[in-house]
Amino acid sequence: MNQLLAMRIFRCLVETRSFTGAAERLETTHSTVSRQLQQLESELGARLLNRTSRQLSLTDAGKRYYTACVDILQRVDAAAEEARVHKQPSGRLRISVPLVLGTLELPFWLPAFQERFPDIQLDMSCSDPLVDLVADGFDVALRISGPPLSDSTMVARLLTVSPMVLVASPAYLYRRGLPRGVDDLLAHSLLAYADEAHWQLHMGEQTVQSVDAGRQLRSDSIAALHTAAVAGLGIAAFTLATVARDLRAGRLVRVLPEVTLGARSYYALYPSAAHLPAKVRAFVDFMADHYQADPVP
Repeated sequence: MNQLLAMRIFRCLVETRSFTGAAERLETTHSTVSRQLQQLESELGARLLNRTSRQLSLTDAGKRYYTACVDILQRVDAAAEEARVHKQPSGRLRISVPLVLGTLELPFWLPAFQERFPDIQLDMSCSDPLVDLVADGFDVALRISGPPLSDSTMVARLLTVSPMVLVASPAYLYRRGLPRGVDDLLAHSLLAYADEAHWQLHMGEQTVQSVDAGRQLRSDSIAALHTAAVAGLGIAAFTLATVARDLRAGRLVRVLPEVTLGARSYYALYPSAAHLPAKVRAFVDFMADHYQADPVP
């Protein structure tokens, strides 16, 4: 039995949660995947996966073995990539990104990344909840957070810190008038994220006022709020990194530029490893350069 091959098949089974999915990703057959798993379990003398007609689930032994597999395979792949001195980073890179990065910001970094690293194939999942990178089989995750992230099992690299700013379309401000002070917001349509009943407005480090938000529109989709703001439905709050290009293009205008709703930190998260795969390092370094090189108004 080729143990490394069996480990790769087992990892793929866990990440795709099906024999068919693993076979398709590895470009092999269902029977080969099944046979390799049976041989691996026989060799180890332990059941790794519970099989039902509908799903696969890890046994306790399988969870421990999967964690070890990920670590070993990352080290093997990293060693191979480091040995290829003149070869570009390559391979499939599984990333998890927030919806806002996958919808509003993706067009401004993905084409350049693919042009620079054509041998890296991205497998991207867009979701806001923080995923379990190891259990869900991701190589790296991008996340936007208020307070610093503190998961000691992950490396959290800070990419940028961006203030939350108020914006509206020129058409809306022409129709409703430009607020001159915080109190003027009470007479405006304030578009808020689903869990934001109030906006805590800041000037510098000081909180100046709490304002009820979302009376006219509340949504659990930042992309929907962005569309609503550009369409002239009201005033909304976004990170400056998200709306920088809208501001430069004149699609949106800053409202009360001296006011923010605090700041958000952009992080790259990846499992701690002695040998970071070249494809992960390339992606994280690229995103750090992207945010540092992209000036905002």
